[in-house]
Amino acid sequence: MSNIKIQIRLICDDDELVPEYESDGAVGFDLKSSVDMTILAGATVTIPTGIKVELPKDYEIQVRPRSGRSAKSKLRVSNSPGTIDSDYRGEVMVIVDHIGQPGSDPIIIKKYDRVAQGVLAKVPKANFWKVDKLSESRRGENGLGSTGN
Repeated sequence: MSNIKIQIRLICDDDELVPEYESDGAVGFDLKSSVDMTILAGATVTIPTGIKVELPKDYEIQVRPRSGRSAKSKLRVSNSPGTIDSDYRGEVMVIVDHIGQPGSDPIIIKKYDRVAQGVLAKVPKANFWKVDKLSESRRGENGLGSTGN
């Protein structure tokens, strides 16, 4: 697969905030905090990344948690995966929750901490049309948990 050029604008002219892939096989690139902040237990906050992007039409950036941060702390990406649409030109922000119990230690975020990862994805558009009946399937209308644990 070929690389796709993504235009990026640094809000504070700080090259350290430019997203990077940490290995040749990495699918996600790191999104870093552009500020120091303290997140109290139970809080939902928005972490600024200091970047704006211009994506090609029919692409999105999916904002996902970093597995290491999730394994080692109670910080979670709230709307995972979040979406940065191709026509959005504002600052990329990461919405996070501190899911610790009340009274838990706050989570300290330092400037340049990797707080999430972004995954570039091509997203086809759907054409919807109304029908009177859908085709049959083995699962049918069986919902939550119907295919096993």
